[in-house]
Amino acid sequence: MVARRSDVRDLGAVRSAVEEGVAEFGRLDIVVANAGIMAHSLPPYRNSEQAWKDSIDTTLTGVWNTLQATVPHLIGGGRGGSIVITSSAAGLRAQTTERSGGADGYFAAKFGVAGLMKAYAGALAEHNIRVNSLHPTGVNTPMVVNDFFPAWIDAHPKTAANSVNALPVQLVEPRDVSDALLYLASDTGRYVTGLEMTVDAGLTTVH
Repeated sequence: MVARRSDVRDLGAVRSAVEEGVAEFGRLDIVVANAGIMAHSLPPYRNSEQAWKDSIDTTLTGVWNTLQATVPHLIGGGRGGSIVITSSAAGLRAQTTERSGGADGYFAAKFGVAGLMKAYAGALAEHNIRVNSLHPTGVNTPMVVNDFFPAWIDAHPKTAANSVNALPVQLVEPRDVSDALLYLASDTGRYVTGLEMTVDAGLTTVH
């Protein structure tokens, strides 16, 4: 592997990282756009304009930057390929009733990347490049398993009530999302494109 630390908000940095990887391996076949933050549950700027900007810049613009840096390589390779964008169950139904810069930015970004997925799925189909999005419920990762998020949920009981999964599980595991991603990225899902795939334990079906 070639590992590089880059800021997805910086198109030049993303392009540089992609170029280094392609130079090392000679091709690009699969793209996963997975960066995101939850500024609405973190101090100190929960209600600020900066929380909105950080949410949009990382979670939406970061995905757009990733597409700009990778799509030319996929097309140029002439072999087709797969792009998977991580959205959220919150990109299909906004659960929270709280309004703040961070919360608004999070939901706008998650809906926005699903829109990007649809647009690019249509545009890239002629090149046999598939584009899909993943929409998990809460996942057992530090994004929600930390000192801040439970306190934020406790402070917003309506949001908590709207965030209960249909299946009897509070959080899914990272592997559950990774397995879905592997299906979309592999030849097993070779004719799947434009799909909003939920791994949400039924969250979006019950509210």
